[in-house]
Amino acid sequence: MPEAEKKSMEEIISFAKRRGFIFPSSEIYGGFASVYDYGPYGVELANNIKKTWWKEMVQKNDNIVGLDSSIFMHPKVWEASGHVGGFADPLAECKNCHTRLRVDHLLEEIGVFADEKMSEEEINKLFEENKKKIKCPKCGSSDFSEAKKFNLLVKSNLGNFTGDWTKDPAYLRGETCQGIYINFKNVLDTVRVKIPFGIAQVGKSFRNEITARQFIFRKREFEQMEMQFFTHPDRAMDDYERWREKRWNYFVNILKLNEKNLKWHQHENLVFYAKAAWDIEYQYPFGFKEMEGVHYRTDYDLKQHSKFSGQDLSYRDPKTNEKYIPHIVETSVGVERIFLAVMTDFYTKEKLNDGSERTVLRLPNILAPIKVAIFPLLKNKPDLVQKAREIFENLSNDFMCEFDDNGNIGKRYRRQDEIGTPYCITVDFDTLENETVTIRDRDTMKQERIKIDELRNFLQIKLN
Repeated sequence: MPEAEKKSMEEIISFAKRRGFIFPSSEIYGGFASVYDYGPYGVELANNIKKTWWKEMVQKNDNIVGLDSSIFMHPKVWEASGHVGGFADPLAECKNCHTRLRVDHLLEEIGVFADEKMSEEEINKLFEENKKKIKCPKCGSSDFSEAKKFNLLVKSNLGNFTGDWTKDPAYLRGETCQGIYINFKNVLDTVRVKIPFGIAQVGKSFRNEITARQFIFRKREFEQMEMQFFTHPDRAMDDYERWREKRWNYFVNILKLNEKNLKWHQHENLVFYAKAAWDIEYQYPFGFKEMEGVHYRTDYDLKQHSKFSGQDLSYRDPKTNEKYIPHIVETSVGVERIFLAVMTDFYTKEKLNDGSERTVLRLPNILAPIKVAIFPLLKNKPDLVQKAREIFENLSNDFMCEFDDNGNIGKRYRRQDEIGTPYCITVDFDTLENETVTIRDRDTMKQERIKIDELRNFLQIKLN
């Protein structure tokens, strides 16, 4: 049985809060649906996920550069992209309890799949045909309103002083890639890049999701890591297949996710401008769902922004003098979706030889929020505490460390196991005599003595 099937969503949610990874947003006020906060260990894990992605995408590729575009953009950006007119989900209301629900999700629960290109009339027809089989997840009723298309863009009154911002709204961005498209010419004119090249970005996006479900998998405020690769139309499919392979290898070889919990899903009903679309799906506790999309978007995006802005976004090859609109291969993944996959994959409960059980988060070293924990054996012995503090201050220049003197050593080990810390260092009375410490490995639980002046080199080798 794959690892993801052994863990319930409730177990992951409880663990994530208990150990300071994820908190419900505004919890003291009763929470705020589909919005969550990263706790002290969650923010470190999320940052490490972003660092690994940036390293694989930008640092290790000489033809990919970074960008950080603004969350607010000119409203015409969203008209050009089609979001104002077509970025919508089908919504219905339960007439009994007045809960608003996504129709495509209700249909999916009974094995009926709605094409996202369907019109409101087509969705309603499909919904009516299957209504008797559908139950409201809150009250069990089958009495629903008609389906209506609900736009997911989040409106804002930014810069509107008329008092009626609904007539001429600005929007929080619904996706990060549009900021890349509208900066294509700026990057081309200011950086030494030429086709083929990519622009990568990590940033927040916002969607007015109808229903809150599946923990951090579907949020109203989320973070995307996207790379748009601009290429010649004749080589676009070759680049597309290359990026499919690279993205699969990232999850298997870099993040070390269990390959049994990953699979490819091909989109059968493509949007009109796309030529290929595959998703990498992960087996979350609620089943296989999209983690990353790898899509071939043709030249649609740059053409749209050329049309709406009046700017020429074509590319002229410096060698052949050929002029064309570049085609785009997109890789797009959510930080939260990787985060949830990582929590699911590496959260482990295991029986020990003495019959006891421990919970351990077997994170790859590159993802571990805390790399090294330093303990004085006893908190009431000043010499031990001072020496442990010295080691902490020394190692924290190079590694994310944690100092812990609370409770007995066994309990401290268990706490660090649960947050995924690869190594724990204990300062004891022998340390004061011979300048050696005990270092413990999270996964094997084996301990060894090592000289303090060898710690940095030991950890650099092990952690890298």
